[in-house]
Amino acid sequence: MELLAKATRGMRAITEAGLALLCLGVVLQVLFGAAVPFIQVDVVGSVVDVTKQLGSEGLVGLVAVWVLASLYSRGVA
Repeated sequence: MELLAKATRGMRAITEAGLALLCLGVVLQVLFGAAVPFIQVDVVGSVVDVTKQLGSEGLVGLVAVWVLASLYSRGVA
């Protein structure tokens, strides 16, 4: 059980770090435009593409976003 708890804490830390980096990338692209020298990926474009893809799935995409958001807000993810 201890191993599972450690793995869960590790995954939670990795997820939080990824979200922090994603937010940092969005803020930097908003402030400095698409030509941020050390970010080689269009972060805002990628977020928009994922949002469009989930939106094109209709109700299934909205349910998927709702489930993921509720899991993350409860601290499960």
